[in-house]
Amino acid sequence: MKYILSVLLFSLTTISYGQHTNFNTQRNWSLNKKEIMFGFGATQFLGDLGGRDRIGTDYSLVDLDLPSTGFGGMIGYRYRFHPYWATTTSINVGLLRGDDALTNEVIRQSRNLNFRSIIVGIHQRLEVIVLANEKVGNRYSLSRHSKRMKNHNEQLYLFGGIGVSYFNPKGNLNGKWTALRPLKTEGQGMPDGAKEALPITLTIPMGIGFRWGISRMWRMGIEATYVMTFSDYIDDVSTNYYDRNALAANVGAESAYLSNPSVQNTTWFESGQQRGDKKQDDAYFYLNLTFYRNVTYKNQGKQIRKNKWKGRYKF
Repeated sequence: MKYILSVLLFSLTTISYGQHTNFNTQRNWSLNKKEIMFGFGATQFLGDLGGRDRIGTDYSLVDLDLPSTGFGGMIGYRYRFHPYWATTTSINVGLLRGDDALTNEVIRQSRNLNFRSIIVGIHQRLEVIVLANEKVGNRYSLSRHSKRMKNHNEQLYLFGGIGVSYFNPKGNLNGKWTALRPLKTEGQGMPDGAKEALPITLTIPMGIGFRWGISRMWRMGIEATYVMTFSDYIDDVSTNYYDRNALAANVGAESAYLSNPSVQNTTWFESGQQRGDKKQDDAYFYLNLTFYRNVTYKNQGKQIRKNKWKGRYKF
């Protein structure tokens, strides 16, 4: 599924290069090359914990869990190097969470695991503008009967890129959020336990956005971003249950409880049974309201005035 999404995004990018984009002058896009952007919105975790009332998949948007919606924000720098192409460097910070108690799927609910984690990501992405309507209107009319042309700056774009994210999952223990990595809940680094997992992961962000002009200097938009990761431990759940007695003896009582707080005494949750799905890495999704401030226009205006001054007194 992940690779299908990547191929689809690449195909749309390739096809869209040949699409007609409505620029009334070359100057329009060149006066909007550099922008500072920021945004805020909602986050959703796509992993082993929580999810819909069904057996889920870690990476699928079908498994969105609305009660576990978090929040986040971002800031970035966008450089548009071609009428069709731009690149953006951004820092994204968000809260991800999942809770088995919020699903009615019997196995997930009985497992009773939960987590939350701040995730900090740095992304570098390439954007392709699929459709655009960008026109600079007349500032002054030649006569009161002449029709002024309105400013337009609407863009529909696709993007994909690469990044790295840091995470620190915590579990709820008697109302207190406790860091899970030090507790080795799946026996990480212990005999017959899971491998140690790093708190960072490479990511592949991809998505779609639409923006429109609200003034000569400001743009407003909305972006939907799906982020693939190469870690299955954002929620601290991946492999099998480890022996609770061994965890209690070697790590502590907190580790033993948070590794297996199941609410039913069945064989589903005994040592060696499946705790997560190690074949599927975690993913997350966010939907942001974005704002862009043009930082090219002022410098470009100075250069135009300078060139006019030189031309006026040319010998």
